[in-house]
Amino acid sequence: MKSSVLVAFILMLSLLLASVAFGQPQKEILIGLIPEMNVFKQQERFLPLTQYLSKKTGVKINITILSRYGNIIERFTSQKMDGAFFGSFTGALAIEKLGVEPLARPVNLDGGSTYHGYLFVRKDSGITGVPQMRGKKMAFVEKATTAGFIFPVAYLKQHGVNDYRSFFKEFYFSGSHDASIYAVLEKKADIGAAKHSIYDRVRKADPRIEKELVILAESAKVPSNGLCVRRGLDKTLKENLRDALLNIDKDPEGKEVLAKFGALKFIETTKADYAVVSRLAHDAGINMRTYKYRNE
Repeated sequence: MKSSVLVAFILMLSLLLASVAFGQPQKEILIGLIPEMNVFKQQERFLPLTQYLSKKTGVKINITILSRYGNIIERFTSQKMDGAFFGSFTGALAIEKLGVEPLARPVNLDGGSTYHGYLFVRKDSGITGVPQMRGKKMAFVEKATTAGFIFPVAYLKQHGVNDYRSFFKEFYFSGSHDASIYAVLEKKADIGAAKHSIYDRVRKADPRIEKELVILAESAKVPSNGLCVRRGLDKTLKENLRDALLNIDKDPEGKEVLAKFGALKFIETTKADYAVVSRLAHDAGINMRTYKYRNE
């Protein structure tokens, strides 16, 4: 009798300890960032925000900056990320392939919560439209970017160019939006593509952009880079992250963080906001389920 009581006691204790361990809240989470700007600028921009979110949620938030856009889809699982600030196209891919849940995205300094792509050339290039682009050198950003690849390919298709590979004399992937801008400015490429928010940020810092470059076309508006979290993240933590972002503009400390981040506030984001990205991908002849987003 005593032995059976002892066994029952040990079993109950084991179950209790297991439930306590299982219910332990996360003390740290890992958030991924895409390399839309060089690594140092990305770190400088996001560090105050993640420190603020850590303070508000009580959970330490670590960031990791990926070397390539498409890497964030593969690394999200392999590095066990809890969330990421996805671009519009990588966000649409992550929703499709990983089942991530969008939480919030920033409202830019111009009052918009979206961005669009630019196609641009030097003013002295003689390029005024698609016909003059034939046989030139093109600087894309990454195959997993809306503004830096999906939009220009869709734009070319709309103007009768079904194979950009044979249309251009040469093309390459610069790796970041600011790199594509400077590639054209410094005559390393004839045509470039980049998201408008980065273009405007660089233009503000470097007067040569306004003086020497001209924008030929712009894309439809797509969602700004928003925070999406993994399926199964603790519900309370998820809600705390969302609330901290949506209320950051109401907090004096949060306003200082927003100023460094370059945004007015954050607004809620849903899966439906990414439908425009899927349409743009369709126009570019891309199947989201089978798309190979590694650079060529």
